Amino acid sequence: MRTETDQTEARRPWGLAAFLLVALMAFVALGVWQVQRMHWKHALIARVEARVHAAPVAVPEDARLTGAGARDLDYLRVKIAGTYEGRATALVRAATELGTGYWTMTPIRTAEGRQVWINRGFVPAGTTRDKAAATTPPGHIEVTGLLRPTEPGGSILQSNQPGADRWYSRDVKALATVRGIGAVAPAFVDVQVEQAAPVEGLRPVPGLTQVHFPDSHLSYALTWFAMAAMAGAALVFVWRRGRWNA
Repeated sequence: MRTETDQTEARRPWGLAAFLLVALMAFVALGVWQVQRMHWKHALIARVEARVHAAPVAVPEDARLTGAGARDLDYLRVKIAGTYEGRATALVRAATELGTGYWTMTPIRTAEGRQVWINRGFVPAGTTRDKAAATTPPGHIEVTGLLRPTEPGGSILQSNQPGADRWYSRDVKALATVRGIGAVAPAFVDVQVEQAAPVEGLRPVPGLTQVHFPDSHLSYALTWFAMAAMAGAALVFVWRRGRWNA
């Protein structure tokens, strides 16, 4: 025969209480994780800001641009000098604060024979490759800009079409293959300053690199902690209600 205590325990909402307890712990864990991510993101932003405003350095060797430490070189401020290979200029689709158009990608060859793709800047929609190539300044060029990793394959929405010379991302290896220029560095440089003899007519607009990192971790953390508080309140409510009903 079941005692009154047994009947009381049977009426308590054990299943729902267990579910709410698990939810409470999960929400707290997610909130803590977002706080950790927030601190990581703030440290990343501080490092990138330091790179962007530091004195320019030489473009690192290829081995450093492909290893595990390559991420630490993103947005590194660099300087490179050489001669543009205007015939190899390519246009890559772009959407900027100036509207839609293209990035003007032209490789530069240094005195040592190294080739690095340079994003010389934005040109508006309707610009042809020949017209963009004609903007290439001759002779010795000095470029200061931000180092960026290659973008293989294409954009999120569209894949590159090398056979049709349609580019939606700055895939330096594929660009070099199509243009037949040989080996290139596995990264490119977004121009900030281009020191060269002026060229009449259309000129790409440099300095449009977006240095932006989404930082919504605090709001996410507060959301998870609020949900944890609601789960905790619900747990207390259903447990007390079970006792009252007992």
